[in-house]
Amino acid sequence: MGGAAALEKLVPVLLAFLGGVLLARRKTVPAEASKVFADYAFLFAVPCYLFGNIYASDLGALFNWRAIGGYAAAAGLAVLAVVLATAAYGIREPRAVALRVMAGVQVNTAYFAVPVFITVFGTAAPIFPVLLFQVCVLSLVVISIMELGRADPDAGGPGTRFSRAVGASLATPLVLACNAGILLNLLSVHVPAVVLDGAAFVGDSASPVALFALGLHLGGRGLNVRGTSREELALIACKCLGFPLLAWVVCEAIFEVRGAWLAYLVVLAAMPTPQNLFIFAQRYDVGVDLSASLVIKSSVVSLLLLPLWLQTVAS
Repeated sequence: MGGAAALEKLVPVLLAFLGGVLLARRKTVPAEASKVFADYAFLFAVPCYLFGNIYASDLGALFNWRAIGGYAAAAGLAVLAVVLATAAYGIREPRAVALRVMAGVQVNTAYFAVPVFITVFGTAAPIFPVLLFQVCVLSLVVISIMELGRADPDAGGPGTRFSRAVGASLATPLVLACNAGILLNLLSVHVPAVVLDGAAFVGDSASPVALFALGLHLGGRGLNVRGTSREELALIACKCLGFPLLAWVVCEAIFEVRGAWLAYLVVLAAMPTPQNLFIFAQRYDVGVDLSASLVIKSSVVSLLLLPLWLQTVAS
């Protein structure tokens, strides 16, 4: 895929994203409305899309264990690298380290990867197994560290806090939709066509609405490039360059992943820091300003680098 072809593929992505930025900057649509659009995409449209597509998928082809294993191995190495770099930087507090691991390794699936994959590859199916790995493994590690490090005496004991957080994480609409689609697929349960058509109708709106919400959010907050710290630059470089390069090397050289799956995993690893980082930072009162800045700036950098990644993995 040449540079022009890659840019052409990204035109719908940029149109939806920049439309939100423009309308927020002109105050035609209040930037605060981004939460409403984002909640619609995250809590309803994306789960509908995931459920219908997983239910109709060939799970044997979808869960390519070699590819998933390669991605998991690369993620593990990236986690170790971030932990060591954070310690070398002088940061020892467990919650602060966990937050930076999330910023450097986890990817924005619902708001960014799903619409990009639908537009560029015509499907978001390859995201599903990685999404489950991210939620059921990476997020749980971060949540456990965050919960165990809380000093709130009213939150209960460590076990209570952790189990409550794990339950809330696994009960999100995204995870429920994925699990429901997998279960009904495996059991060969017949889902009426009218239900699948309704899910597809709502799911088709997930991509533009999620990108529009992200644009509104960015347009409202603005982007302070001059105030970017060295730590922010390092984490953004790790997320948008280091991790996808590591995923490429590990998946291709060690796990011998080739073809379309290699492209899927590298592009997925190049997705920006998830918006959940800011939610976690607020909830656990750690690195709030850093998290907000990383979410916005990594999203912009990821958009700028996407044509490069698409051209490289397709060559």
